[in-house]
Amino acid sequence: MPATSPVRFVAHFTVVDPDRYRVYEKGFFPILKAHGGRFLTFDDDVTVLEGEHAAGRTVLLEFDSDEALRAWWESPEYRELAEHRHASTTTHAVYVVHSPPGR
Repeated sequence: MPATSPVRFVAHFTVVDPDRYRVYEKGFFPILKAHGGRFLTFDDDVTVLEGEHAAGRTVLLEFDSDEALRAWWESPEYRELAEHRHASTTTHAVYVVHSPPGR
């Protein structure tokens, strides 16, 4: 797979402290943009077709490459901000979805 293949980031969590989560939200978008990430969508009430699913928010982001996503995720500014997410949510899942290899 090429290093520049787009990747999607999917996270699902339940907000347990809305005030602290707002601190996270306010700081989130500038950091995401600075790392070339794109906010695609979120949904607080997804349609579950099969299996168990915890109530909460599902977020979908996109980056140009796995390297760009990792640079954002591991950046000191995001790691510091993520402390607010850790304190204000219960995280159920975080996924990195790679594009299929070229054919």
